[in-house]
This record gives sequence, structure tokens and C-alpha cells, in this order.
Amino acid sequence: MSLIKTNKFIIHNLYKLLSLKYNMVVGWIIGLIALIAIVVIIFIYYYNRFVVLGNRINNSLAQIDVQLKKRADLVPALVKVVQGYAKHEKKIMEEVTKARSILVKGGDFQTKIKAGDQLQAALGRLFAIAENYPNLKANENFLQLQQELASIEDKIAYARQYYNDSVLYLENASQRFPGVIFFKMYGRQRKEYLKIPETARNMPEIDL
Repeated sequence: MSLIKTNKFIIHNLYKLLSLKYNMVVGWIIGLIALIAIVVIIFIYYYNRFVVLGNRINNSLAQIDVQLKKRADLVPALVKVVQGYAKHEKKIMEEVTKARSILVKGGDFQTKIKAGDQLQAALGRLFAIAENYPNLKANENFLQLQQELASIEDKIAYARQYYNDSVLYLENASQRFPGVIFFKMYGRQRKEYLKIPETARNMPEIDL
């Protein structure tokens, strides 16, 4: 009888020990699965984050490109109107036409931005000269083109600011830990800010 009780006691303790080890193994497995899931989620999060930020930058570049093209499309009409009142202002006409030609030829985006800045500066000088011609300033077509160009300049300025803000977000995400690790791991490239040249900063304001 005593032997039976002893065997039951041993079996009971063995069962408890096996149950404890089983629970520990199950706990370790669940913990490992949870850890892997967290790592996978982090990988997905940073991948999607960099994709979103990259798409935001590309979209702002596309918006700038659209507005640069719109501005270039308005230049021939503007030059034609100005020539009707200031034919002897050939130098500024040539500057505007040349700057537009460079922009229309295209190239990489930095080339377009530089050409767009040159055109912006040339248009600023053109509008400054127009101040000397009251009849030109009163021309309905000239005023309409002037307003459209001013609106486009505002949109370009907004798009450039949006681009730079997006680049800043990307810089912050890629330089902070652990983002810096994933940024390099995914082979992402840094983006350059769009800088406003001195000629554009000093450009005379368009008087509406």
C-alpha cells in the first residue's frame, strides 16, 4: 500500500514537472512569435514610411514641374504684348526668351529649377521695366498675364516649400534611431533641398 502511494506521489510530481516545462516551452514559443511579429511590423512600418515620404517628395517635384511649364507657356504671349509698347527693350526680351528656351529644353530636374529661377528673375526685370510704360500697364491682356504669372509664382513657391518640408521629414526619419538603420538597409537616398538663389530673392515684386 505504501509503495502504491509512493508511486502515485512520484507520478503526480512528474506530471507537475512536465506540465511546468510544457508551459515554459509554450511561453517561450509565444514570446518568440511575438518578438518576430514586432520586428516584422517595424520593418514594414519603416519601409512604408520611407515610401510615403519619397512619394510625397516626387509629387511636390511633379507639381513644380507643372507650374514651371505653365509659366513658360505664358511667356510668348507676354513678350508679344510688351513688344507692342516697348519695342526698343530688346535686351530684356531676349533674356526672357532665352531663359524660357532653356527651361523648355528640359534636362534633369535641377537644370529645370535653375532655368526656372533664371526665367523668374528675367520676368521680374521685365515687369520692372513695364512700370515705365503706363499704356502697357493698363493693357487688359498684360494685366491678365501678369495676374496669371503672379498666381503661378505663388503655386511654385508653395510647391517648393512643400518639397523642402518633405525633405526635412525624410531627413528626420532617416537620421533618428532606429530609422537610420532601415534607411541604409533599404538603400534609400537622401534628397537635396531646393534653394532660392539671390537673384530670385532680390527680384522686384509684381505690382498688381
